[in-house]
Amino acid sequence: MNEKLLQYLWNFKIFKNFDFKDVEGNDLEILDFGKWNFNSGPDFLLGKIKTKDLVLAGNIELHVKSSDWIFHQHSGNPEFENLILHAVFIHDVEIEELRNKNIPTIELKDYIDETLLWKYESLLKENQFIPCETLFDHRKIPFLFPEETLLKKLDEKSVEIEESLKINKNNYEAVLFQNLAYAFGLKVNSGIFRQMADSLDFSVVNKIRQNQTQLEALFFGMSGWLENPEDEQMVIWKREFDFLKSKYSLPELRSIPKFSRLRPPNFPTIRLSQLASLYHLNQNLFSKLISAKNNNEIDAIFKNVKASEYWDNRFNFGKISPVESKKFLTEDFIDLILINAVLPLKYAYNKNYDENINDEILDFYRNIQAEKNTVIDSWKSLRVKIENALESQAMLFHHKNYCEKKNCLNCGIGFQLLKVEQK
Repeated sequence: MNEKLLQYLWNFKIFKNFDFKDVEGNDLEILDFGKWNFNSGPDFLLGKIKTKDLVLAGNIELHVKSSDWIFHQHSGNPEFENLILHAVFIHDVEIEELRNKNIPTIELKDYIDETLLWKYESLLKENQFIPCETLFDHRKIPFLFPEETLLKKLDEKSVEIEESLKINKNNYEAVLFQNLAYAFGLKVNSGIFRQMADSLDFSVVNKIRQNQTQLEALFFGMSGWLENPEDEQMVIWKREFDFLKSKYSLPELRSIPKFSRLRPPNFPTIRLSQLASLYHLNQNLFSKLISAKNNNEIDAIFKNVKASEYWDNRFNFGKISPVESKKFLTEDFIDLILINAVLPLKYAYNKNYDENINDEILDFYRNIQAEKNTVIDSWKSLRVKIENALESQAMLFHHKNYCEKKNCLNCGIGFQLLKVEQK
């Protein structure tokens, strides 16, 4: 037992019966369990009890042991002046201060089902995908309201976007570029690509976007790859980059993109060339994405994006590949770009003045396939149905914010598990 669990049980009134008696044997009726207080002071405010034919209104403090009143140094604290009840799991010592003020104490140990305590201990076990893995039953405890969870995630993402807007003087195009760079970098290079985008004044990208060669030169040069050209095309890129570096006083970057743990189509060379292609082909990229009303309109923006011809038979500089192919963006990669970069910004841009944006954004996610990763695979192994990106994003958010943190007492699934079979 811990105090957090005890507060949880009190708040949701999860007891075997409510025929409470204080530690002196007097009947005690809880007329109002009070309002859970997450700030300093008593755990529950505005409670109401009936004892010895008197109705008392005030605050209620909970402890695992009565002696915690002393250890927590509540004696003499003015925040506890209006206390009407001390509720403890185990009554181990008489608190003279409370007794002198006629504040009753109730011991809750015999009112709590031991099965529930076992369940809670099971939630705290290590080395499980989710804390409730051994208790989880998808038939009894479905994951409800993925829409609400996804919107909560988007609201949190909006706060990050608003911070980026402050830094970028409310330039949405610059923030879009930074978010796209992050997404194009995937897990391995996302931070490095974002660092590159952050260090660039977006006006430079905007000025040269009609010239794809210059865009590639900019991205490759910023990545530190053009110092020692290995072929004629690299010489051209280096010449262009040296010109841009001199003209726009470009900064030096210390981090070089990584190739390890990546399949060749995801090499940073390919992804940066594709990012250059995206901006070259779409002179009003931000406006196009914001005005798009459905997935088909957005897909049309990305479908012709591909790495430049140099990469048709290469994945790295100067190394010819035996297989030749044009390197377009795949549907799966476009979906990742939408999920991680485009839709959060589209939501943040519209949420304050478009009352229909929630439904529109949710429809975008519904029409995208669910992500494929170890977390989603693990949910599916528990027989949770995840059919689209709306549901997969919700489950990823839930796992990160509740399961990984063992925040079971604030989790809808944990609540249902602890409520199951309670009478």
